[in-house]
This record gives sequence, C-alpha cells and structure tokens, in this order.
Amino acid sequence: MTTHRTTRRTLLRVAGAVAATGMTGLLVPARAQGLAPTPSMRGGANNYRPGAPVVARIGGGGFWMTGTVRRAGDGAPLAGQRIQIWAHTTEGQERDPQGHGATLTDAEGVFRLEMPQIIPAFGQAHGHLAYDGAEFQTVFLRPVMARASDTSLSADFVLQPV
Repeated sequence: MTTHRTTRRTLLRVAGAVAATGMTGLLVPARAQGLAPTPSMRGGANNYRPGAPVVARIGGGGFWMTGTVRRAGDGAPLAGQRIQIWAHTTEGQERDPQGHGATLTDAEGVFRLEMPQIIPAFGQAHGHLAYDGAEFQTVFLRPVMARASDTSLSADFVLQPV
C-alpha cells in the first residue's frame, strides 16, 4: 500500500494550479479558448435576400444543410441565432425568392434545414449561408460540396460580437 504525504509544497502547487485554471475558465474547454471568428467567404453574399423568412423547410426537401454557431473567443454555443440559407437547387436558382429560407439555432448552437438537392452552378455544387443579426458581425459562407451527389452540407460559424 502506498501512502502519499501532503506537504506544504504539494498544497501550494495544487492551489497554484487551481488559481491558474480558475482564472482562464474551467467551464470552457481548453480547445475553444481564443477561438478565432469565421471570416466571410468571397462570393458568399451573392443573391442574398435580407429578411428571408424562418421556415420549416425550403421546397420539397431531400437535402440537409447543417452546422453550428459559436461565439468567438470562448467557443460557447449560441442559441436562437438566425441563419439564412439559399442555393442553386433542383427546384430553382440562387436568386429565386422561394429558394431562400432561414432557421434558428437550438440550445446547443446547432442548426438544420431541409431543402431541395443542391446542383452545380458555375461548375460547383455549393450552398450559401449567412448570419446577419444585430449581436454579432455579419458572416457570409459559400461552402463547396465534395461531390454533387452529396445529400448534405455542413458549415460552422464562429461569430464575433459587434
């Protein structure tokens, strides 16, 4: 049986470690500290329509746009954030108003919206997503699908407070 003797040096070392981690935020995962904001992508704002309605689904569905929304710096998930989504699909082009819709993030900062299958436009199958609320800086994303036959696309936002 091994006996560990508590010394003053051990107590000071433990107290120092607790103080150091307490100052940096023990509740925030170490990997999320100092998380940089997502920059807007070139071409992301193409055919953007301010105020697109929050919808349960765009068109007939069959394709899923998903992702997460977190706060820059500490990486905390952001609930109730509005993400607008649009793309060139089997039911219309990027500029068509009926092809635009928005969704809200859940308590974990996750969003998910069903829409028609994305098809290539200008040689690439890609989606468009936007955060344009008042609390954080606007971000436009234009993720490209690995294959045009994919039935889902994911994009994550890390937002910088205004």
